Amino acid sequence: MKSPRGRSATPAVTARRGQLERLPDAELADLCAEGNQRAWEAFVRRYRRLIYAIPNRAGLDENEVEEVFHQTFARLAERITTIRERGRIRAWIVTTARRLTIDCIRGHRDSRETEVPEEVWEGFADSGESALESLERLEKQHAVRQAMQGIGPRCRRLLSMLFYHRSPEPPSYEMISEELRLPVGSIGPTRARCLRRLRDEYVRIQAD
Repeated sequence: MKSPRGRSATPAVTARRGQLERLPDAELADLCAEGNQRAWEAFVRRYRRLIYAIPNRAGLDENEVEEVFHQTFARLAERITTIRERGRIRAWIVTTARRLTIDCIRGHRDSRETEVPEEVWEGFADSGESALESLERLEKQHAVRQAMQGIGPRCRRLLSMLFYHRSPEPPSYEMISEELRLPVGSIGPTRARCLRRLRDEYVRIQAD
């Protein structure tokens, strides 16, 4: 089996393809650096929402948001083999997307200005929240979504029903019991175990 660059894929890479979504950033980045196309696709899926959120919340239009997204990953593709601390690649991606967003904002302003005033980030931050705090919150949300992928389908469905429902009120335990085929009395203990798994997975991701 050949990689996109024509080299034979190693057994380790082949074996991991079904588990790419759960790989730590550093390992996934290593596969990307080797030219593994599926690893790149998994990496883009992992960071798509986070990177789109940065120019979106800074008030850029749809075309500019797309440009920031594609340029962020184009730069990553150019430099993936030279990034030493691949465990910190999330910070590299966020910083790159933020700089590209600032460059785009500068493009709308007088080219003689060298500083971008903080008020241009008002659309990026929620009320009472600085741009840095907003970025940190987005990263935490991203890490939680990533952690949800590592806790197994049953826990993922249960926690999604409990905490990510779209209705104004959470579903009752009776509804959850019927949907997941769990005894009502076991939902509480199962919920606690799933939250512990989610916490452990979140801590692991943050430590990468």
